[in-house]
Amino acid sequence: MIRRYGEAVKAGRRYRRRPGVYAVLLRGDSLLATFQEAPVPELQLPGGGIDRGEHPIAALHREVFEETGWKIADARRLGAFRRFTYMPEYDMWAEKVCTVYLASPVLRLGPPSEAGHTAAWLPATEALRLLGNAGDRALLARALGQASPR
Repeated sequence: MIRRYGEAVKAGRRYRRRPGVYAVLLRGDSLLATFQEAPVPELQLPGGGIDRGEHPIAALHREVFEETGWKIADARRLGAFRRFTYMPEYDMWAEKVCTVYLASPVLRLGPPSEAGHTAAWLPATEALRLLGNAGDRALLARALGQASPR
């Protein structure tokens, strides 16, 4: 069973399963995150949905590059969690199955290509309270060898 974070499942609501991949990108004591302006401004682990027929690791590289402008290497699975949430950009309720990888940011090639995203370096310990969802915070804590924040 995969741990659930966020709002509870609402009875009678139909959720569409949406697998995605996300990255904890550490360099020293800093984390490379993405700041997403909309629908709600928040800091997030870079990543997103896996396209039909796409390999998860290929999706991870694509999503991190789109949202941060960085190339990554040495991705290894850290864990997974589920979130039930509304995705206004797709006008759907989703069961997001989020697989999180620990990877190394190796080369910045330019700014993010995905509109509304900005790459943000911040102290990893500060990110434990600033990341926008509890699942991201919990997997970052795991990567740092700390207890999950509330």
